[in-house]
Amino acid sequence: MNELIQVDQLTRFYGDHCAVDNVTFTLQKGEILGFLGPNGAGKSSTMQMICGNLAPTSGQIQVNGLDILDNPKEAKRELGYLPEIPPVYRELTVDEYLLYCARLHGLPRDKWKAALDQAKERCGLTDVQDRLIGNLSKGYQQRVGIAQAILHMPAVIILDEPTVGLDPLQIREIRELIRDLGQEHGVILSTHILSEVQESCTQVQIINKGKLVLNDSIEGLEQQMRASSLVVELHKTPDLSRLAVIPAIQKIDDLGEHRYRIFHDKDSNPAEQVAQLIVTSGWGLRELTPERRSMEQIFIDITRQTPVTQEAAA
Repeated sequence: MNELIQVDQLTRFYGDHCAVDNVTFTLQKGEILGFLGPNGAGKSSTMQMICGNLAPTSGQIQVNGLDILDNPKEAKRELGYLPEIPPVYRELTVDEYLLYCARLHGLPRDKWKAALDQAKERCGLTDVQDRLIGNLSKGYQQRVGIAQAILHMPAVIILDEPTVGLDPLQIREIRELIRDLGQEHGVILSTHILSEVQESCTQVQIINKGKLVLNDSIEGLEQQMRASSLVVELHKTPDLSRLAVIPAIQKIDDLGEHRYRIFHDKDSNPAEQVAQLIVTSGWGLRELTPERRSMEQIFIDITRQTPVTQEAAA
């Protein structure tokens, strides 16, 4: 596999506060990584370190094989970045702005036209190339922002909240563009919109209180959503190994305070067997509730397990 991003034991302190705590993950070519986290969880700090705008306290970041600290200029050439507020100049035309960006990226003069033409075509900007950016809709301004991020054909594209403030049609168009970009690049998509991750991404990560608390494929996440589950509350601590061998049970999560979530196959319902084992074992059945979880519920459950303090990093 072609690893475009390698983050190894990344840690960042602000004074005594640990904003990012020993985070490790990789991004492969062709992957679109949805990076999620509640406000103050350390997501922005992680993104800034990957982009080389913030030095880690410890750990290593490699971009397409280049260490971001040892070879910052070379590594940053492999990155394209769209911040939440696109860095566009409203008084310039699309062509003028992209030409300016091409010069900033250090592209040779003889490559300018080809780079601009390709970026405009991929982002659907050819028909508005001569218009002032300030006169374009917000959706088109986002497209211009993405065009500057891919102009130099980087290995990795980082998009921070790319659909905020767009109407439903514009959101659909930007998501289609992101999926298209994911075929030739590695993409990191930072967003608060969970449906966006489901529709656009191949991988999903959730960071909370500085720690990576979920790292799974979209298929794995959807399996959790499809899988039915039971929530049980008991009077005594059970022997989970005895519950786990009941046919159709996939896994059991300890929710604390003698509450457990039991995941089971979609087409089977082991509720009766679970209840019978609990009663005959004398564990004291207080509650047995079937449930199906949305992605929102998975996100809430995971992030509630490690509450974020008010003074957490941005």
